[in-house]
Parts: sequence; structure tokens; C-alpha cells
Amino acid sequence: IIVYAQSKDGRRIPTQVTTSPIRNAAGEVIGGVETFRDVSPILVDLERARKIQEQSLDQDLPEDPRVHFSTFFMPHDIVGGDYYAVKQIDANRYGFLLADMEGHGVAAALYAMHLSILWNRHFHLLKNPADFAAAVNAELIEIFGSVVTFATAMCGIIDVSEATLCFTGAGGPTPLIIHQNWNIDQPKSTGPPLGVMEDTVYKEKTVKLEPGDAILLFSDGAIEIQNAEGEWLGNEGFTQILKSLDYPRTKLSMDSLEEELLKFSNDIRLQDDITIIEVRFAGQNASG
Repeated sequence: IIVYAQSKDGRRIPTQVTTSPIRNAAGEVIGGVETFRDVSPILVDLERARKIQEQSLDQDLPEDPRVHFSTFFMPHDIVGGDYYAVKQIDANRYGFLLADMEGHGVAAALYAMHLSILWNRHFHLLKNPADFAAAVNAELIEIFGSVVTFATAMCGIIDVSEATLCFTGAGGPTPLIIHQNWNIDQPKSTGPPLGVMEDTVYKEKTVKLEPGDAILLFSDGAIEIQNAEGEWLGNEGFTQILKSLDYPRTKLSMDSLEEELLKFSNDIRLQDDITIIEVRFAGQNASG
């Protein structure tokens, strides 16, 4: 964790704090040793990396009265290991990708930024999400080589004229489709994470959408949160938090959501990167 110390002359010094427990002969923790290290030089590079990552995620979201996209990104560290993208395919179809590299921090962020290259390289395949996932999987296996890492992901298309969501899952959380009456669908399309198995054949899932639907795609940092009692939040806890925030009747507030997630975890910060793509589907007859 990086905190800021204040020197005698008033300067703020970025400091990394590490803690090691001291145990007695019975293995009980009886104290601890804290180490403080000035990380000013490292922080300069991390801030530069953060700006580069922000630029790769800074996209002009499509403007269409029939469907509205919003994106939210909260990295665990200064840089994060998540990547997302939304892009128009044609007059009625929109493609998306949400990927979460294993772990977080600098290494995960570097791999995640490479996903932006693969997104642009294979975007033409996204009309069939399973083909897109297979192509990205093959390239990530080459890139990772002997490094044991992977990316969970969700990719797909929203067809406004057909009122459908067609997607392929690669180890990522199941999307939530929240209807106006607060009935929730959790369609599953589960394949192995990207970068793990060669020649993987992915499958697609297509579901119908209704006017007024809110679709949430999110990385596992939003649900894989553990509290002090060892309980996991999961999809059920996440949806209960959304309901307590009066979503989707009200606009999704990431500040309010983060506050509720922190209350559940009883921690000072969230345990992983969190990325959310929100889609508000108005329907074919909507007009500007």
C-alpha cells in the first residue's frame, strides 16, 4: 500500500508500507514489524503508466437513442489489470469486450494494455463472438509462453434491431440483465479463460432483450469480495447492493457502489480491480 508521509519541510513523500508479523513459539501473533520505503522514483513511472492506460481506455462510446453505454473503471493500484472496449459494428450492432488479467498491478496492466492491440486486430471477427474469443485466446497463448497467467473475459454484440445480446464467456462473471420489474436473468456461457488452453472452441449464448432492460457486465473484482467472517459477496450479494441503491431506477453511482462494497468487506480499500460496462436498452422504437 502506498501512503503519503510529510517531511519536516512540508513535502509529501510517497511511501510503501509492508508489515510482517512477529510470532511466539506457539505460533501466535504477538507483534509486528512495519517497514517504510520512499518510492518517489517508482511513483513517477507508475503515474506515467497510468496516463498511458487511461488513454487506451478513453473511447468515444456510441451515441444511439435506442441503447446507451456507460463504463466504469476502478483500479486496485495506480494501474490496473482490466481492459474494456465498446465499438459500433454497423447501424444496428455494437461490440464489446471486458477482460480481467490474473492479479493486479504493473505486470497485469502491461498484459491488459496489449489486449487493446488484440481488440483492434480481431474486431472484425466479433460478429461471431466465439470466433473472436478463439483468436484472442490463440494470440495470448503465444504471448504468455511459459508464464502461467490468463485473462477471464466476456465479449459479444448487442443487436438493437433484433433486440438481442449475443455473447461468449471465457471464465468471467455471468452478466446481469435487470428488467424493469426487477426480475433478473443471469444467462451463462462459460468457456475457459483466455490464454490457458490451445485450440479452445468457445460457445455463444443469445438472449432476448426488452425495452427498459439494464445489462451489467463486470469483472470479478465486483463480486469476489470476502468479509471478515470469510463470507463471499457473490452475485446474490452484489444484486442486493444494487437493489439497495435503487438501481436501475436510479443512475448507477460508482461512489455509492464502492462505499457499499467497502462496508461489506470491512476493509480500507477493495481487493481487486473493478470494471463495469452498463448497457441501457431502450428498444428499436426509441428516438432522440
